[in-house]
Amino acid sequence: MPDIVDLAGVTAERNAADGTLVVERVFSAPPAEVFRAWTDPAMLTQWWGPEGFVTPECTMDVRPGGAWRTKMVGPDGTHVVSGVYREIAPPTRLVMTWGWEADGKRGHETEVAVTFQPVDGGTRVRLVQSLFLTVEQRDAHTMGWNSTFNDLERLFARPQ
Repeated sequence: MPDIVDLAGVTAERNAADGTLVVERVFSAPPAEVFRAWTDPAMLTQWWGPEGFVTPECTMDVRPGGAWRTKMVGPDGTHVVSGVYREIAPPTRLVMTWGWEADGKRGHETEVAVTFQPVDGGTRVRLVQSLFLTVEQRDAHTMGWNSTFNDLERLFARPQ
């Protein structure tokens, strides 16, 4: 049975049995705008990464089979993550692989599927990240995504 965690309106589901994380939140912007925040490098660099991090570099080839890569800088150093887009269905669904880079090598790859559903005055984003090798990896991503979603929420709280 998955653990359900509710942090300030964020629902996070952690399932140790299958290495899957689910995070949901409602944002006060239409699906097309929220989808664009995930696929436009100029927007993504404004919110990507946990709170206290900046994303000075982002490359995106937004098409199935296209690569993406971000460099995040935070209090504990530089973190690079990259992947390949598997599915792009604007403005409802985005699927990509996710792997951390360190010492010139790419680590274990997970899959991130994000759906964008219209709700009253906004968009429900449901992120499912799967294929974690350990509970510790999954839990670290739970904290990271919740913090990152706080930054995305702030992006839509200010005038565009």
